[in-house]
Amino acid sequence: MRALLINPKARSSFWSFPEVCRLVGRKALFPPLSLLTVGAMLPPDWQLRVVDLQTQELTEADWLWADLVMITGMVVHQDSVRQIIGEARRRGKATVVGGPYATSMSDEVLAAGCDFLVRGEAENTLPLLLQALKEGRTRGVFAHPEKPDLSASPVPRFDLVRLDDYANMAVQTSRGCCFDCEFCDVVNLYGQKPRFKTPEQVVAELEELDRLGYRGTVFISDDNFIANKAHARAVLAKLTPWNKTHGESFVYGTQASVNLGQNSEMIDLMTAANFSFVFVGIESSDKDALAVAGKFQNIRNPIEESLNNITRNGLSVIGSFVLGMDGEKPGAGGRICSLVERTCIPIVMINTLQVPPDTRLWKRLATENRLVLNRPTGETTVVPHLNYVPSRPETDILSDHRMVWDSLYEPSRFLARNYRYHLAMRPTRAAMAKAVDKPLSPNTARRHRPPSSPGTNLAGFLRLCWRQGILSPCRFQYWRNIFGILKRNPSRIRKYITGCVQAEDMFRIRAVVCQAVGAMPAPACGEEAGRPEPERGTRRTGK
Repeated sequence: MRALLINPKARSSFWSFPEVCRLVGRKALFPPLSLLTVGAMLPPDWQLRVVDLQTQELTEADWLWADLVMITGMVVHQDSVRQIIGEARRRGKATVVGGPYATSMSDEVLAAGCDFLVRGEAENTLPLLLQALKEGRTRGVFAHPEKPDLSASPVPRFDLVRLDDYANMAVQTSRGCCFDCEFCDVVNLYGQKPRFKTPEQVVAELEELDRLGYRGTVFISDDNFIANKAHARAVLAKLTPWNKTHGESFVYGTQASVNLGQNSEMIDLMTAANFSFVFVGIESSDKDALAVAGKFQNIRNPIEESLNNITRNGLSVIGSFVLGMDGEKPGAGGRICSLVERTCIPIVMINTLQVPPDTRLWKRLATENRLVLNRPTGETTVVPHLNYVPSRPETDILSDHRMVWDSLYEPSRFLARNYRYHLAMRPTRAAMAKAVDKPLSPNTARRHRPPSSPGTNLAGFLRLCWRQGILSPCRFQYWRNIFGILKRNPSRIRKYITGCVQAEDMFRIRAVVCQAVGAMPAPACGEEAGRPEPERGTRRTGK
């Protein structure tokens, strides 16, 4: 059997980072981990070919080669998934569709003409598909009543893609989240009881990446890495010595809940294991909105203090906010600006609420007759759409969305925030060790220079200097900040430069959002909202 595994193309979004990829000479941010995992579960005598539409085009030769077409995708990929199904049908190719889109919106995928639909996780549903194919069946829908045990999940087939196409690699140590936020589809898809791979499995996946010659950032794509702290500690206990024996060739990022900021021991273990950043769902500074959404962990744990603790102890935060939740008060956008400026987080994701199918929020709004008939798009940042009737005027929500993007990513203001953030971060472990004249082992002393790191890619750095250090009206501020970091916190220069690289995509999204919501006047995010004026002596750029 010749199986063509296709990763669909998504619209440009916060997670696309095309400018980052361009600056570091890559084509996409992450590989299609789900397809690579499925590839490892298929029979060993099958011939496999992965086509990631984020990095390459489907060719006629690919279609002619394939006996079976297997497609994954999230809701945001829905247009591309349906297009691929249509192309396969036109060529008489049997199609299998799985992933979150097929699981959450099965009727729509079946209506598009797929032959086999797989709902849920591949570890226990793929065997059902393989048995049906063996029996000669030509159509079917497959699901399993139980969530699979991840201890049986294989090492993904990283060899099926060109590693050099991607700015980061990805692995997964768990699925599911112990929290039950009303608007989140993680519990619906993967359950509220997290399930785990063993630390030995995690190391085996890293060993495979190392064997294939990868060096750089590895994103641990768990729904919440610290959902079970005992498991997180067990993984970190294996990861730290493994890193040292492998020359510190990987740096890690992950997703974690805000309560990480109240656990200094966990932060220390993560930085010891070479973790660099965490993506944190802050969502709102309005406690009433958090309470309605069931995000009580963000009420129990003081958000500003938690974020500052994470930063000061050496982890960078990428924050996420959602506008439009029930319980949100007027002026929510200004309060987001204020919180971000006080904590100085450089990169934040500003979303409008999109209600995913079959979530608790979806079911509640359905009973309240507040769901809009058009299907969810999955797009929450670049061109926002609301698929529900909000509790405050939609025009106010979209206007806040535009204002926050416009304010936080005004280039001079961003550079100032990025500078303050990295000045406040403690030096790296190696720098602190040198400061007290402690001898370093050869592995620890070795400077980490992953080829895909924006701060260490010379060509990418020169392109950044051309854009922000020469062409930009903020060029003097750019150079002043670089020399300031080098003087006052030199071990954090790579992180500072990485923030500047990521800002190129944020500036792009800012322009698109301002144009998309341009019909509405953007309210000022002034002093009462915590919006400082650009530094004296710098020029402010327009949209």
